Amino acid sequence: MPISPTVHTCLSDAGVEYELVRHPHSHSSTETAQIAAIPGDRLAKTILLEDEHGYIGAVLPSTHHLRLPKLWDQTGRRLSFADESDIRQVFKDCELGAIPPVCTAYGMKTLMDESLSTQPDIYFEAGDHETLIHMRTEQFMRLMEHAEKGHFSK
Repeated sequence: MPISPTVHTCLSDAGVEYELVRHPHSHSSTETAQIAAIPGDRLAKTILLEDEHGYIGAVLPSTHHLRLPKLWDQTGRRLSFADESDIRQVFKDCELGAIPPVCTAYGMKTLMDESLSTQPDIYFEAGDHETLIHMRTEQFMRLMEHAEKGHFSK
């Protein structure tokens, strides 16, 4: 599965330009950046969070760590990491751990760390562990226009 059907529909609907980048199978965003020979700060990783109100996807550079207290302040919600079964349920057409940043396409709020907007281009998971989507940052920002922006990683 090179690209999930949900991601493909989202990209088509947004009318953004992108290319698919294939790479050997990887197990983490750090490993993905290394074997795909791309800078880790240009690889957007997505973390699924939850609370009693539902799920939120947090999108940040793969070289950064999520700062939950910052996110709590920004959202007014006491979010925590979703477990594997939740991730499988929400992202049914993606392999576990290959979460794309277009969480609104999966029916949830998306938060994007603004540090991604300073990069010349962005890569992100297409839905499996062997394919990345690559696009210019202005195209990525268009794709993420409905995401709430903030500073919640370091």
